[in-house]
Amino acid sequence: MRDRSPKAGLLALVLAAASSACLLKPNVGPAGPPGPLGAVTEAERLTYIRQAQVWHRTDVASMDLFRGPQGPKSFTPFQTITCDYVERPRRGTTPKFACALAPDDVVKVKYGSAEGKVYTEAVATRLFWALGFGANGEYRVKVQCRNCPADPWNATQPRLPLATFEPAVVERELPGEEIAHKPDEGWRFKELDLVDESRGGAPAAQRDALRLLAAFVQHSDNSPNNQRLLCRPEGVQKDASGRTTCTASLMYIEDLGSTFGRGNFWHQTTTARGNYREWSRVPVWEDGAGCRARLKPGMREPTLKDPVVSEAGRRSLADLPGQLSDAQIRDMFAAGTIDQPGWPSPRH
Repeated sequence: MRDRSPKAGLLALVLAAASSACLLKPNVGPAGPPGPLGAVTEAERLTYIRQAQVWHRTDVASMDLFRGPQGPKSFTPFQTITCDYVERPRRGTTPKFACALAPDDVVKVKYGSAEGKVYTEAVATRLFWALGFGANGEYRVKVQCRNCPADPWNATQPRLPLATFEPAVVERELPGEEIAHKPDEGWRFKELDLVDESRGGAPAAQRDALRLLAAFVQHSDNSPNNQRLLCRPEGVQKDASGRTTCTASLMYIEDLGSTFGRGNFWHQTTTARGNYREWSRVPVWEDGAGCRARLKPGMREPTLKDPVVSEAGRRSLADLPGQLSDAQIRDMFAAGTIDQPGWPSPRH
């Protein structure tokens, strides 16, 4: 990374959040018919939300923010991968396609620099992961796609023997089973208020920390389908009748592509994704005395706007980023090559 890395802006905003004090003050899965967690009743879904976690403790100082989450199916930064094009219906607004590394291993590939997600997702997910909040694994790679259109998002024909996509990012979803009453249901930020600590759910301070972190990175596209309710692998329970229940539900942000910019009603890709000049100018607090953070969401069914957080929530978050070293912060931005779009220095 060049010396004009945005790490200084990140640290300045973290310190602003940490120094501005706010002035406000054993369960098992529910009964139900046999079926997958992706088709639960609404009552069951609400039960899992009440019991959900949003954070777990990590050794922040030891997290490798360049490599990111590592496991059997992870990728190394800037690895070249070769896969076979899989034609699927278009979903969302970001250029993407499905590609098979193996018959039973199909990954989502997002490509192109026009909208910035290939840069921001790798950075934002690493920050959430390192601090202990749920996040998918996002990896900046070079993709060589066999039998692939040159621009799959806009035309599935003609096919090329080999098409190369750089920049590109591939995703590994957080392991577990999705919990939903209907397809692509996700969750709204106001549903964090339903989590019940007395039933094993996350404390209010941790939930407020998640809201504040979302505002800090300017998670402006916070429509429900960009948040995911998940049963962690260790919590999936199947009985003799085939009924599936969960004892370890998690609420996390699945799509962090619209970050490190400035949220706005029109959700302009030029300002909301990977725009350091805009992001560095966004104050942490809309109203510091009232504990109201600053987040102006996009126009696609937003569920979080200018969240009010408790002092305990502010402290819970402020204690975490301060454990990151300068080297970790440089690595985090380098892993997403977020300087390549030409992020202007705050000095300019």
